[in-house]
Amino acid sequence: MSRRLGFFTRLLDKVPAKQRYQLATEQIQHAERCGFDNAWIAQHHFHEDEGGLPSPLVYLAHAAAQTRTIRLGTAIITLPMENALRVAEDAAVLDLLADGRLEIGLGSGGTPDSFLPFGLMFAERGAAFADNLHTLLSAWRGDSLGHPDNHLYPAAPQLAGRVWIATFSVEGAIRAAQGGHGLMLSRTQPRPTGHAELPLDAIQNPLIDAYLAALPAGIAPRILASRTAFVADSDSYARQVAEPGIRQQAAQYRGEVRGERFDDLLARFDAHVGGIDQVAHSLAQDSVLSRVTDISFQVHSVEPSHADTLRSIELIAGHLAPALRAAGESHRRIS
Repeated sequence: MSRRLGFFTRLLDKVPAKQRYQLATEQIQHAERCGFDNAWIAQHHFHEDEGGLPSPLVYLAHAAAQTRTIRLGTAIITLPMENALRVAEDAAVLDLLADGRLEIGLGSGGTPDSFLPFGLMFAERGAAFADNLHTLLSAWRGDSLGHPDNHLYPAAPQLAGRVWIATFSVEGAIRAAQGGHGLMLSRTQPRPTGHAELPLDAIQNPLIDAYLAALPAGIAPRILASRTAFVADSDSYARQVAEPGIRQQAAQYRGEVRGERFDDLLARFDAHVGGIDQVAHSLAQDSVLSRVTDISFQVHSVEPSHADTLRSIELIAGHLAPALRAAGESHRRIS
């Protein structure tokens, strides 16, 4: 089985909300035409500079009507903030309308102050996530809901097998495996105190090890790695486009990021930027990518124009996809 290739967006184009949604749809359609297997969208509440979409399932219903073959996924729904039964119902309807193309990525994180309007403290998110996940899976599996006559309609038992869990921790990876879920790895993640120079794969490979070790017998691993990759027709143009967005992100984390050279900043944010050969070489250094079943690429925090995003999609699909799709060792269970 070849590795699946995905396009991911946080809907951050610097335009009004309606146009953000239109441009994201065009990007997903372009990814479908270019042969991408999956398209993933993120959920963010309130803070438009972090993400432009509070209602991912509503948006994906629109995207489903504008596409035919590409699978559509959430990366992620912040489940602690949600009514789990409503998520179960909306996802069940959406999967029917999308002809079975829906994938459900879930997580517990988010901007701490975004939890408050939902009646939840940030510190309570772990317990709320566990409770809501239990409710969600119970509904999809057809359990009775509060009364013997109450069952999810439309029934959606298939969705229980399409859950992905996003995590930064070994413990989270183990829980995902024990539930038989997919594991979602971020494009970047915080480094341990005193180890700022650790490469991303050094942090994420232990999560993969723990996930594979805890996965029940007979359950095929599903491991998705998201990565920032912006590919252009030349290294110089890619760097020119990428530098403003990367430096803006660095300015937001000035206390954590002290490197001023652009290459230092690219390394700190785990961004793969350049022409075809440069990005291919950069990705080849990431040992995680040989172990996953799925890779999703996003241009954030490069923040290129819509046209440059479309071109990056083309170049990844046309020049990098064959090597990226090559089967990795994660397709063989590691005992």
